[in-house]
Amino acid sequence: MNFKEELEKRTCRAEQVIRKYLPAEEGFSKNLIKAMNYSMEAGGKRLRPVFLGEMYHIFGGQEELAEPFMAAIEMIHTHSLIHDDLPAIDNDEYRRGKKTTHIVFGESAAILAGDALLNYAYETALKGFSLAKNAREMERTAKALQILAKKTGIRGMLGGQSVDVENDGRPLKRELLDYIYVNKTSALIEASLMAGAVLAGAEELKEIETMGRYIGLAFQIQDDILDVTGDQEELGKPVGSDEKNHKTTYVTLEGMEKAGQEVERLTGEALELLSGFPGDKEFLRELFLFLCTRRK
Repeated sequence: MNFKEELEKRTCRAEQVIRKYLPAEEGFSKNLIKAMNYSMEAGGKRLRPVFLGEMYHIFGGQEELAEPFMAAIEMIHTHSLIHDDLPAIDNDEYRRGKKTTHIVFGESAAILAGDALLNYAYETALKGFSLAKNAREMERTAKALQILAKKTGIRGMLGGQSVDVENDGRPLKRELLDYIYVNKTSALIEASLMAGAVLAGAEELKEIETMGRYIGLAFQIQDDILDVTGDQEELGKPVGSDEKNHKTTYVTLEGMEKAGQEVERLTGEALELLSGFPGDKEFLRELFLFLCTRRK
């Protein structure tokens, strides 16, 4: 398997699915929709929809049932990025190599675009019911929606973001930093893997959730490392933003060497869990390893 070719193929597939479900820019609210689509079309790794689609196929999914959820998970993720970049939070001017939404459309439009994307994500995911071919697939769709809602909400991504913002600029202990990472970053990756598997009929949800948690933590710690060692051209956003905003990260708390070791350990734990699942897991295994050494 040529991993780079397979990654490009799956990323392009995710891109096609996302664009298929974007709203038309029309009507009196078309400027809001333009701001939504601007952020969605800015590119990125499309990691979460790729995760979701891959788990769907690993557990035997064959049809289009996962597509609305692939688009929805990226809408939820992009909503969080729009709000993270706002002046009231990180005040960043670039994201994915482009000017951030509030710089292009204004702060009030960016706030509303983020809100609209979060709501539209659920409008999109609900379209899964029209694709379900029988009662069993209807039940799987409902279960995937429950996962999406829980992992996005106050006991998931938004809960983690709130604790992050409340403690902005303050020194954090490891326990609180882990809470932020598990909820702000890992929760949506867990949701991607779990929802994809559930839509295909998987039942090993605890193991999948734990695997997502490990890879989400590894991904976030690697992001901390890149904020120190990367450059803006590679990352598509300013480097050193954590230091600029006086944020406690795994690197500032534990040091660069230990951070790198923790990324490797967590990735190894995720791979061990992955090995116990059915289906062709080679691509997902290589993707986990790639995330451990990525430069972007």
